[in-house]
Amino acid sequence: MSDYNAQIGPSCPETGRMVAVKGLSMEKWLCWGSIGVAGLLLLLFLLDLFTGFPFYRISEAVDIMGAICCAVLGYLAWNALRDLG
Repeated sequence: MSDYNAQIGPSCPETGRMVAVKGLSMEKWLCWGSIGVAGLLLLLFLLDLFTGFPFYRISEAVDIMGAICCAVLGYLAWNALRDLG
């Protein structure tokens, strides 16, 4: 019996159940992706706060809170990446 089913993904040979695909490479890419998303959104929130582009400075409170949340997300992803490394 094959360890891979094209419809549901990899399966356990003993039980036939689907198993999670995991590994160090995937965990690092998730951290890098989180850092990238946090950086991009931080840039957008700061641009809006200081220049009014791209959201026309609708709410300064949202821009400030968004920038703080993006900074926290970026730090957490960077810290997790350091733990993996």
